[in-house]
Order: sequence, then structure tokens, then C-alpha cells
Amino acid sequence: MKIIAADVIVTSPSRNFVTLKITTDEGLTGLGDATLNGRELAVASYLTEHVTQLLIGRDPHRIEDTWQFLYRGAYWRRGPVTMAAIAAVDMALWDIKGKAAGMPVYQLLGGASRTALRTYGHASGRDLPELFDSIRQHLEEGYRSIRVQTSVPGITSLYGVAAQAQATGERYDFEPAGRGAQPTEEDWDTRAYLRHIPTVFEAVRNEFGPELPLLHDGHHRMTPIQAAKLGKSLEPYDLFWLEDVTPAENQEAFRLIRQHTTTPLAVGEVFNTVFDFQTLIREQLIDYVRAASTHFGGISPLKKVMDYAAQYQIKSGFHGPTDVSPVGLAAQSHVGLAIHNFGIQEYMEHSERTNTVFEQSMTFVDGYLHPGDQPGLGVELNEEAAASFPYQQAYLPYNRLTDGTVHDW
Repeated sequence: MKIIAADVIVTSPSRNFVTLKITTDEGLTGLGDATLNGRELAVASYLTEHVTQLLIGRDPHRIEDTWQFLYRGAYWRRGPVTMAAIAAVDMALWDIKGKAAGMPVYQLLGGASRTALRTYGHASGRDLPELFDSIRQHLEEGYRSIRVQTSVPGITSLYGVAAQAQATGERYDFEPAGRGAQPTEEDWDTRAYLRHIPTVFEAVRNEFGPELPLLHDGHHRMTPIQAAKLGKSLEPYDLFWLEDVTPAENQEAFRLIRQHTTTPLAVGEVFNTVFDFQTLIREQLIDYVRAASTHFGGISPLKKVMDYAAQYQIKSGFHGPTDVSPVGLAAQSHVGLAIHNFGIQEYMEHSERTNTVFEQSMTFVDGYLHPGDQPGLGVELNEEAAASFPYQQAYLPYNRLTDGTVHDW
């Protein structure tokens, strides 16, 4: 079998997605997700101008060899653009291998270690009543674990609050990338946040009791000592995890945080390779790996980093918002189903328009996700529908402090 075509499809049903479609001389096709929110065309160009021609004539079954060729052959390695492009190739080749074998990809990874994937949903509110309503809605939808995000008095715009109005006048709805030629400016005050968040979790526990697993995302905005303070202040409310408390480029920062809090820590959604996790895993400084197949080089390295993490009883918590396309979500769901050290899967339902473009075998029942048993990844691209939603420029917001300093968003 040989690869005879590799096509890049950019579409925007509710948001922008970049998809790679690989075709073989035997008529099998495979899909890969190369979406990089706010920088989609950079990856599309990398694939179109530098990668797709390298795939023609290659044996699609040689997944590891192709991965190493694209990674080592570029010389300047890593980075989100390169790794999203490699991820798309890797996923597409696993998709083809599964179809050739007549099996879902998780069977090729060793078979299922569980019947389905436990998920968590995103509840948020501008005040406590709105937050409580959002939690109840998610519980009614079947979620059994809930991420809690909330507005903070004194901060006008805050990541993760669905009802928050954007500059366009539209709902935030977990797509923070605003359409237009310039990014939206948001504001931030760490001290106000640190004062408010513990009171929110106290109220949520009083309303919903001690059993409901609760999660929270700090979105890289704190210094290590501020993160340690937050983790300690949230200990009475027994969080499932506290996510992205400080920019983790400095992996050693987590040593300080660990010294001060027993709140479980999750990190890694912006990581691109196993090297970003090396110290964090080896020194057991985190509890959950947040890598996404789409930004981490695909299925192959995601499985490898979880095998490494398993030696230290560290579990998965793969990044799964709607800027990971249904292809990318399916890819990491197959990994999650197969590995022993699965923890939880972030899951946000895609829009109806997105589900028209990406036809899926995935199911979500009673808070559990399953990628389905169709051969390959279980996702097919409706190219006619994709063509009806052209790319629209969009940028993620950025933050400024009260004195005008640009801060981590």
C-alpha cells in the first residue's frame, strides 16, 4: 500500500478546524486533526508547503518511521505548529491502519482497559445562582464530574465563563477566539481571584455536597507561590484537580507548589513533547497529564508519555475542548480506552454544524464517552459540508493587569 494523496482541508463550522486527509492506492483514507486555535493557517501552510509532498509514495503502515522522519528530519524540532502537523499525519496513519485491519484503533493499542471513558463537563456562571444552574444543567446532561469556572468581582472578562459577552456581542460559549482582525483585550487581578475562588467552592460544596468531583482551571495565571496559596486554600473542598496553576515551561516551579498543598495538580495542554513532562513526571510533581493528541504529535507519543507516567501512578486527563476537532478527540479517546492509567477525559460537545462536517461514531451516555467500534478512528469528513463553512480569521484574547502590563491569558 502506498500514499497517493495528502490534502489539507480548512473549515469553520462555528470555529476554525484544520484537517489532513491521506489517501492510499487501495482507496483507504485517514483523517488527522491539525487545529491550532488562533494560528490555524500556520499549520495548514506547514502541512501544504512542507509535509504533504513528503508523504507521497510512503507506506502508510510505517507509522513510527514516518513520525521520526517528520520530527528528526526538520532539524529544528518541537513547537505547536510542527507538532500539530506531525499529529495530523500520525492520526491519519493510525486511521488507515485501523481500516486496513478492520478494527477500531484502540484494539491496535492493546484493546480496551475499560468499557468507556469517564468525562467532566464545564459549568460556569457570572454569579452563584447562574453557576448553580449551570452545574445542575450539566448533571442533567449526564456529567458526573464538573469543572467550575466563575466571574470574579472587579474583573470584567474572565476565561471560561460561558455567558460572558464578547466584543462581538455573542456568547463566549467556550470559544474564546473572537472573529476579527484583532484579538480582544481582557483584564486580570490575581489577588481578587485568590480571594474569591475559595468562597465559590465553599458555596458549591454547601449546595451540591461532598461527593461531586469538582475541578478548576487556573489557566497559567499565577506565580508558583500564588498557585501554592490557592491549592492550600482549596484543600477543604476536595478538588479532583487544580489545573494549569502556573506557566509550566519552568517545570521546577511545581516543586514549590507541591511543598505547600495536597490538592491534585494537572498540567500540559500547551505541551508539545514528552520533554515538557520529563521533570514533572519523574519527580511526581503532577497527578494528571493534560496533553492533547492534536498538539502533542498524535497518538504515538501520547501513548508513550502515558506509559512513562504509569511508572509513577500518574494518570491521564487529556485536553478536550472544542478547539480539538472530533478527529483529535477520537484519537485521544482511543488512547484513553486502551491505557491502564486513564484518569478522566475533558469533553465539550461540538456544535451541530461541526457534527455535520465531522460524521462520528462516538457516543456520550450517562457521563461516559466511547469512540465507537468502526474501523479506524470512527470519524469521516463530509467535504461538501466542510466547503460550505470557509475559514474566518479569529484570535484568542490576551490579558492586561490594571497597570497595563500584558499578562498570561
